[in-house]
Amino acid sequence: MKKLLASLLLSSTFVFAQSPSTKPNTSTPSTPASNTPTKVDKAAAYYHFTMAHTYEEQMAAYGRSDLVSKAIEEYRLALEADPTSEYLSSGLAELYARTGRIRDAVSEAQDILKRDPQNLEAHRLLGHIYLRSLGDMQGGNGSDSVLKLAIQQYEEIIKLDPKSVDDHIMLGRLYHADNQMKKAQDEEQLAIKLSPDSEEAVATLAMFYSEEGDAAKAADTLSTIPEANRSAKLYLMLGGTYDQQKDYKKSIDAYQHAIALDRDNLDAIRGLAEALMNDGQTAKALQQFQVIADANPEDARTYVRIAEIYRRQGKLDQALQSLKKAQSMVKDSDQISYGIAEIYQAQGRYDDAIQQLQALLKSGENKTGNDEQDNRSIFLERLGTVYRDNNQEQQAIDTFRQMLSLGDDNAKRGYQELIDTYREAKDWQKATDVAKEATEKLPNDRDLKIVYASQIADMGQSDQAIQQVKSMLKGNADDRDIYVRLAMMYSRLKRWSDADAMLDKAEQLSTKPEDRQEIMFLRASGDERQKKYAEAEELFRKLIKEAPENAAALNYLGYMMADRGENLDEALGMIKKAVDQEPANGAYLDSLGWAYFKLGKYDLAEDSLLKASQHVMGADPTVQEHLGDLYQKTGRLKLAAAHWERSVAEWNKTVAPEVDQEELAKVQKKLESAKVRLAKEQAETK
Repeated sequence: MKKLLASLLLSSTFVFAQSPSTKPNTSTPSTPASNTPTKVDKAAAYYHFTMAHTYEEQMAAYGRSDLVSKAIEEYRLALEADPTSEYLSSGLAELYARTGRIRDAVSEAQDILKRDPQNLEAHRLLGHIYLRSLGDMQGGNGSDSVLKLAIQQYEEIIKLDPKSVDDHIMLGRLYHADNQMKKAQDEEQLAIKLSPDSEEAVATLAMFYSEEGDAAKAADTLSTIPEANRSAKLYLMLGGTYDQQKDYKKSIDAYQHAIALDRDNLDAIRGLAEALMNDGQTAKALQQFQVIADANPEDARTYVRIAEIYRRQGKLDQALQSLKKAQSMVKDSDQISYGIAEIYQAQGRYDDAIQQLQALLKSGENKTGNDEQDNRSIFLERLGTVYRDNNQEQQAIDTFRQMLSLGDDNAKRGYQELIDTYREAKDWQKATDVAKEATEKLPNDRDLKIVYASQIADMGQSDQAIQQVKSMLKGNADDRDIYVRLAMMYSRLKRWSDADAMLDKAEQLSTKPEDRQEIMFLRASGDERQKKYAEAEELFRKLIKEAPENAAALNYLGYMMADRGENLDEALGMIKKAVDQEPANGAYLDSLGWAYFKLGKYDLAEDSLLKASQHVMGADPTVQEHLGDLYQKTGRLKLAAAHWERSVAEWNKTVAPEVDQEELAKVQKKLESAKVRLAKEQAETK
């Protein structure tokens, strides 16, 4: 506006307003004192404006705030020479606005509009003033009223200049801030209609759709800009919308385009890294995060993500190193301290994990608020699982009990962990009692009702349990989880056709890749239990192709092949990959030991099987049987008999649906044979 004013003043055709004033004269230049026509002195006005403009330039060039008053005084003198000049009034109002004298700026602009209600520049000036005020307020007191004033001005602006794309975009944003969503979208669509290639209009409309949760519509909107005209910023937004849809292949492509256009755009590089990580391409994701770390070595967030990748790759020492590096940059970060505790637990360093988590809990003792309460629940849950992994059952129970007073969602997780703890300890009645208590304390929680139904099914009331779960079906997308749980219940009861039928229904409602992969895993494990090994292997391989880092699938297929003595080297590789991700997972360690046993590597087998038996898996009858087989093979029959006897005892403590009668009979036969041989050997030594 200032350049326009200067050019008009200096042009040979420029004259100040020539119509006689009818306003009375007072001490304020813009309000003359009487009805006497005011004499216009064009030369004086020009001189004083030039001086004002000179002072403004010096203010900008040298940062001399002391010149503000001189510039204002020159504007006033110019207005005395031409009191009706809207150009001079606009200049003074703009100066007021730029120097923080908002009330004076508004007053000057409003005076112009009193004289000329359709003065577009005055409306724009007021609109800009209100926008600036909104930015300064940042949601503080009075921001709603200022927002309304800004909307009012921009509504007037588009009436006066209906083809101004920028003003339609701004009005749309103001409507959006005022929660007038339909009007906001209409303004952006009108801006796009006026200028189909306006990236700003398209990006703003897409942002509105994205915030409403319609990522697909946001992506479609962004895609209306031809590829040749897309900027790095637009590709960055497009990547974000594909992230929301979990379409990581398209997200990766969008971020790569953004980087090609702007190689130093760290936001695009970070987006690419996250998308690669979500797509399971952890090695490539790591490369991108390292680019960010090289560009900004003090970015702790990047080292946290690098640690997560190392953890997924089973490189726990490197993960720990990255987290400690992040911790050196950000002191007292609960997130980083918690991450370190997770690594300690995965490494089997339970005492270190316990110490880390107890310190986190102590530091938050006096903190209040819902977020702090939720954090405390997370720390307690992790601490309880560490105690459980370390065979400290009572400490685990006491810790999970502390979660029950921290709100419904936290209490729910606390109850679930308590139930799991009692189940792993094979205290089935207490597990059932806690499940019942949970449904009484949280009667509206569907998941806990399902858990309770599963418990009473295990206790012999399967028909009643299944009917309870079926009664929760509502005929909508939420039924997917119900069908999955019904399939699992039928599978435990070996009602395979019913289980398959429930999985079919669940699959129809599965829209996410991870949901479909869960169905695939359940089908494959069901086939394996029915000894349909070829079908199970085919499904597991398909699942692993889709999700190469799926540790549960890698372990299951690896163990299945090892147990049958097939593809032993490949089986060992799969199991190792699972163990790398979770080095303290007893089930995976048992699989690893069994694969080594099948390969004849008995020392390695013993090391892994002992690690598996030292913690929760010690109560697993299969682990005890494997140790027995190992000791028999290596000539330690007495030890073998002891472990087979432990295996039989653990099978006898297991609820009926979980007992594999064939395995139990096989172990009993080996135990009886061992006892006979030991008795014979003892008799021979006498």
